[in-house]
Amino acid sequence: MGKFVKWIGGGLGWAFFGPVGGMFGFLLGTMVDSVESVQTASGKTTAGDYAMSLLVLVAAMMKADGKVVKAELDYVKKFLVQNFGTEGAHEALQLLRDLLKQEIPVEDVCDQISAHVDYSSRLQLMHFLFGLANSDGRIDIAEERLLELISYKMGITSKDKESLRSMFKNTIEDYYKILEIESTSTDDDIKKSYRSMAMKYHPDKVAYLGDDVKNAANEKFQKLNEAYEKIKKERGMA
Repeated sequence: MGKFVKWIGGGLGWAFFGPVGGMFGFLLGTMVDSVESVQTASGKTTAGDYAMSLLVLVAAMMKADGKVVKAELDYVKKFLVQNFGTEGAHEALQLLRDLLKQEIPVEDVCDQISAHVDYSSRLQLMHFLFGLANSDGRIDIAEERLLELISYKMGITSKDKESLRSMFKNTIEDYYKILEIESTSTDDDIKKSYRSMAMKYHPDKVAYLGDDVKNAANEKFQKLNEAYEKIKKERGMA
């Protein structure tokens, strides 16, 4: 048994039920039978809950424009291999292939996620979805609409949404958006905003989900630091 199945099956809480769990059908039952310890009906979000939510939203995003392109699949594979190893990634992709064959009730899934997942973890989910949408170099209209729907239903603020979106661009204007400030902001306001955003995006916020999720969150945090350094250099700030 690979790492991914152990990671999910070793601690399933609220995602075992409702639309998220329902998307996995008989595969979820088989997976649960194969692990020694399964938690159910827990109010606390576990690593398994997070993983299931991520796969369902990834499937929805990949289906958004009516086709699954190689760049998207490569992006997902790279993430899974980095976090769960080759065997774990293979298991996750098997689940993903099943999800891609199904109609996904996105609004119901997002409602369930919003009710059980803390804001920092929802931001991390949203960051991955923006990365997936940008993996082929562009976000088409269908993907844009789905990102808007998911962010709205998961309660992501418009500023945070634009901050996450801008992390996949590299202009000075986007660096300001990452910090959720205007180019006319004072140096002091920029420093205050950076400190606030650093607390919001710090990987420790999702550490309770395990090292795999925490490590993935480092990418978002590093992009925030990069934006701050670019703005300081552009302004000549100390």
